[in-house]
Amino acid sequence: MKIEDEIKQSTFKDEYQKAHINLVFTTGWLQQQQSGQFKEFGLTLPQFNILRILRGQHPKPATVNLLIERMLDKTSNASRIVDKLEVKHLVTRTVCPSNRRAVDIRITEAGLELLRQLDAVMQNQQLGLQNLTLDEAAQLSSLLDKIRD
Repeated sequence: MKIEDEIKQSTFKDEYQKAHINLVFTTGWLQQQQSGQFKEFGLTLPQFNILRILRGQHPKPATVNLLIERMLDKTSNASRIVDKLEVKHLVTRTVCPSNRRAVDIRITEAGLELLRQLDAVMQNQQLGLQNLTLDEAAQLSSLLDKIRD
């Protein structure tokens, strides 16, 4: 569906404004779709993001600062998210032996298993990206990178 129909606006100042609005709208739409998938697993998008970062680090630990650097949503409170994941037994926190002021964060086997389940769910539901060819997906990524340059 075209952005004009989605937001009930037929004209834009120019193509740049239209592209900006379309990008913001589509970002929100994608996040809403993913949130719905994660809800049945008791996760939020930021929690999923932290678990994926920790899986990438596994078996090495991560620090809160490393998580903050690598998170997709820089406004999220990494410490609070780790607290919630620890309560769910998806991560562990221990004092770093070499620096007692630092805390080592690791994903648990339960966290890894949850991600394996989510990988299968996400592989089957590509959230609209399956409507693009591989070349179009590569072009989209390239254009998004260009915007941030």
